[in-house]
Formats: sequence, C-alpha cells, structure tokens
Amino acid sequence: MRYDTKIAIVVRDDLATWQKLNVASFLAGGLVGTAPELAGEPYQDGSGRFYGPLIRQPVLIFAASAAELTNALQRTQQRGVRPHLYTKELFATGNDIDNRAAVATVATDALDLVGLGLHAERKEIDKIIKGLKLHG
Repeated sequence: MRYDTKIAIVVRDDLATWQKLNVASFLAGGLVGTAPELAGEPYQDGSGRFYGPLIRQPVLIFAASAAELTNALQRTQQRGVRPHLYTKELFATGNDIDNRAAVATVATDALDLVGLGLHAERKEIDKIIKGLKLHG
C-alpha cells in the first residue's frame, strides 16, 4: 500500500545506541500524539487476546550528522512542516516539563539537535531529507 504521507525520523549518527533508540521512540510517540490518525487498529491473536495498535504506515529512520540535522530543520521551516525535535540537553532531564524548559532556553539556530520526527506529504518529506541515508 502506498501512503500519501511519509513518516521520517532523523537521528544523529554519533549517538550511543541506547540514545538513538530513545530518540526514535520519543519522536515516534510525539508524531502519533499530534496525528492520532497514524495509529492503526488494535491487534488480536488467534487465541482472542488483544494487543495495542501500531503506527499504521512504515517509519523510515535516517542517520544524519549534526550539520545535516540543522539543514533538515531549516528545510522544515522553509516548507511549512512542523517537526518534532529532540535535543542533546534532553538526555539530562527526566520529565516533559523539564524537557520543554530546556528547549525554551535555546534559540533555533543554536539548538543541539540529536533527532527530528517528521510527518507530511511524501514529496515534502523527500525534499526535507534529501541526501540522507537510511540508518544502518
């Protein structure tokens, strides 16, 4: 099935594995939080037990340098796409209130980005992530 939209998560390539997984998880959750239609239907196994829904379409995860993340953020602004972000400072906080406070103290061009979550029309995402490679 081909979707009209695309989900892309861009994670900085110099992070520890646990950090990459953490960033991707937080960003995916944020995407579904602002676009509930991304959640599919609950699952049921052959024994009749129910499980929670998953995101209904593929999530592509890309690796990027700090500079490439900054470029991607600039492209989102130029294209009117609202990104979800994760900055390096958020590894030192422990809750959403402190996370938002940490981001609020830094100007856009000084953000130490470690991840971006994106959901928009396919062509818009393709232009934002142009040149990035899928995470390996």
